[in-house]
Amino acid sequence: MKTVFSQSLAALFCGAVFGFGLSLSGMLDPMRVQGFLDIFGAWDPSLIFVLGGAVVVAFIGMVFVRRMREPVLAASFNMPTKRTIDLPLVAGSALFGIGWGLGGFCPGPALAALPLGFGLSVVFVVAMVIGMIVHDRFVAGRL
Repeated sequence: MKTVFSQSLAALFCGAVFGFGLSLSGMLDPMRVQGFLDIFGAWDPSLIFVLGGAVVVAFIGMVFVRRMREPVLAASFNMPTKRTIDLPLVAGSALFGIGWGLGGFCPGPALAALPLGFGLSVVFVVAMVIGMIVHDRFVAGRL
């Protein structure tokens, strides 16, 4: 049965597994992430295994999704339909990468690190929320 409760329970479970994986892999430590991104300095290649594991899990998940006639907990699939590379995509990707490199966080790990009390994660999440609001109010309608 596709109820809001079952969808919420599945989302809570998936979020908990995702947060645990981020913690276990070291993605909650901004210095480790910045070390991975510093390919010309003190490069820390350990997160390659995290990225590789994520690609493998996503690939397997997509194989299953493509074979399904309908989703388990929703009325229909919500798959991206846009296939072109345009300026908003490139600019957004660049902004994401710059923020990840400077802050050592991307949205998932920053949210997962909030309960740990890292001051940087609080600053990052506040800036991220402000950026989302600015985008929704001033940019999204112009795209």
